[in-house]
Amino acid sequence: MSQDTYLFTSESVSMGHPDKVADQISDAVLDYCLQTDPSSRVACETLVTTNLVVVAGEITTKADLSRSVVDRLVRDAIREIGYVDPSIGFAADTCQVDCHIHSQSPDISIGVDVGGAGDQGMMFGFACDETPSLMPLPIHVAHRLVENHANLRKTGQLGFLRPDAKSQVTVEYSADGIPSRFDTIVLSTQHDASVILETNKGKFFTNDARALIIDKLIKPTLLAERPDLVKGPLVMIPPDQPNITIPVNGIRCYINPTGCFLEGGPHGDCGLTGRKIIVDTYGGRGRHGGGAFSGKDPTKVDRSAAYLARYIAKNLVAAGLAKQCEVQLSYAIGHPDPLSIWVNTNNTLKAGLTEEKLIKLIRKHFKLTPQGIIDSLKLRRPIYRETARHGHFGRELSNFTWEDRTIATELKNDPIVS
Repeated sequence: MSQDTYLFTSESVSMGHPDKVADQISDAVLDYCLQTDPSSRVACETLVTTNLVVVAGEITTKADLSRSVVDRLVRDAIREIGYVDPSIGFAADTCQVDCHIHSQSPDISIGVDVGGAGDQGMMFGFACDETPSLMPLPIHVAHRLVENHANLRKTGQLGFLRPDAKSQVTVEYSADGIPSRFDTIVLSTQHDASVILETNKGKFFTNDARALIIDKLIKPTLLAERPDLVKGPLVMIPPDQPNITIPVNGIRCYINPTGCFLEGGPHGDCGLTGRKIIVDTYGGRGRHGGGAFSGKDPTKVDRSAAYLARYIAKNLVAAGLAKQCEVQLSYAIGHPDPLSIWVNTNNTLKAGLTEEKLIKLIRKHFKLTPQGIIDSLKLRRPIYRETARHGHFGRELSNFTWEDRTIATELKNDPIVS
């Protein structure tokens, strides 16, 4: 790496990662409540560990949240993720499910009932022109790796994979912030015993299995996303050969670098809702206000205002008003209007514009109150479980209204811009 370049890294985790299992269960409960009662107030937290799921929180809803219903929601979510084998310490049909849910505090309801924010805090949104999805490249590719990992596992193309996995992508950038090549990929995946080599030193994941992951997962993903940045061969780095020679522009691939990942999932590591907030957003590229998303209904601005901030930033970039954009919104509990709006484009503004003008555009074209956010983004629908895996941002799915970019034309043609 020369002095004219720098490296940036982001990670993602699979749908079977313990924290993501917890997120998906919390959002499965939320979706169920919204499907029955769109006005539901939900703050649902989940803990998963060896053969145990604990669901707790404050929920006010007309939906039936009896013990048997919550039990079914939890087991259906776990089964869909892929934990069905009791021998690995966590499975849909055999885990214990404990439920501790009560109604939302009336002190919070006072402010929310009149259209105020469900909590105080600051929320950030980010967009840049590095990818067609207007997401930073490292987190975008990290998400696609674990998404494709899940597809290969579920279709049986790599039958030794188990649900728990993590990816990490390092991209080399030129001094002016333009991606120049992929530098390093890390992929750790839980696996079964069929790809274990036993020696007198212990059990090890085989290099043949590593080669399959490179050929069927890593290489196709990189080529599908940015083939122009694959400027050299993908080089496996076995755990016993950390100093292997790398060709010029070679992409280092660390696959199960500890040597073995047989024990994983909630049995290997306790999972909690809301513990992967950087994975859920921009991989460290943009700031984060600190509030988690999953298990929260849209009156909680931790979630809804973060979605709006992404919507704003994405449309400003899609309109060509900046090459990258970060937006901060802040709220006070019980108060409807944002206390502040801040925009940073990192000196990538279109000529003739200022960030003050962008703030004027934001106030003019976007509904910024909690109720306005809910209405404009249609957030009272049961759409959230899908957000809890493979990224809340960067996937232009029909239900992900905050990823829509049609308002960009209005922004581009507004007299404020001219």
